[in-house]
Amino acid sequence: MSLHEVTANNTALDNLSHSLQHMLNISSTNAEILVSLLIFIVIGSVGLVLYAVISKYVNRWAAKTASTLADEMVATLKVVIMIFIVISVIQFSLAPLSFLDSYNPVLNGLFLIIQILLAAYAISKIVNIFIDKFATRATQKGAKNNKHSTFILKKVVTGVVFLGAFVIILNLFDFPGAWETTLASVGIGGIVIAFALQSTLSDLFSAFYIYFDRPFEIGDFIFVGEYSGIVKNIGILSTRLQLLQGEELVISNKELTSTYVRNFRKLQKRRIVFNIGIAYDTPNEKIRKIPPIITDIIKNVKGASPQFVSFNEFGEYSLKFFISYFVNAPDYGSYLEVQQQINLAIREAFEREDIEMAYLKNVTFIKR
Repeated sequence: MSLHEVTANNTALDNLSHSLQHMLNISSTNAEILVSLLIFIVIGSVGLVLYAVISKYVNRWAAKTASTLADEMVATLKVVIMIFIVISVIQFSLAPLSFLDSYNPVLNGLFLIIQILLAAYAISKIVNIFIDKFATRATQKGAKNNKHSTFILKKVVTGVVFLGAFVIILNLFDFPGAWETTLASVGIGGIVIAFALQSTLSDLFSAFYIYFDRPFEIGDFIFVGEYSGIVKNIGILSTRLQLLQGEELVISNKELTSTYVRNFRKLQKRRIVFNIGIAYDTPNEKIRKIPPIITDIIKNVKGASPQFVSFNEFGEYSLKFFISYFVNAPDYGSYLEVQQQINLAIREAFEREDIEMAYLKNVTFIKR
């Protein structure tokens, strides 16, 4: 708006105030307040009508697209438009009030700052909607949904957009020494905050380490110290595990990155090693049958492959067989299922062959 237009508008408002003052025989201040209320009502009504019209068309557009992305963008735009209308109505309704003339530079600057921040909010919100959309599409195409990566990226985008808005505000309001004062304040404030929030900042930097290095992701089964569970959420300050017992374990990111973490996501196969003891009075022909019997059992179970089956030790109470095989699946549930099938099959085979597994017996010897 040019200086000539501003002057013309002010003149028109002054003329309207004077007319109302003479017509209603009221003071100039009351006349200005009345004009301000009239402007508030008129512009507010026009704004509501425009909002209804715009909402009608954008809703129609969103219905045609049949996309959640469009619905989220429409919801964001509605909020932004409504806030912009409210700000504009308040700004224009304050124009006739002459007793606020000395505060006009401050008020105009305040309204401008609000508008810039509103624009920054709209941009960051729309960009975050697109980030969520692309993450959803990547998941539908088979990519792993990393909610932690999406969360961090959205926070970074929001921070960059509002930092840009802050820079624009500093450039528009050319205060002497604004940059120097700001940098000095940031430096001193940063030192104070760093000392006060050492633990929190450590967790925050650990979150960035987890994001960039990716020692684990949401859905991975991990061991942390004496605990094991599935990663359910990776936040800025802490990570949450769903333990096998059912409860949720919350671990700070600093503690999580400063200890050993065993991640079974990249595990292609699991090795199972165990021993079976049979009774000492088992005949040799049955002992020779045991390795091929167990080897065939392992081969016939889907997802398992044998490694070693051998009679390797004369134990104190039994003849011991060393058994080793692989479960060709990283999933812990599959591992347990294969192990159970093999164990049951071995027991059933031993019962058919009348092979007795060793156990402690109470034997009484009678001397004659």
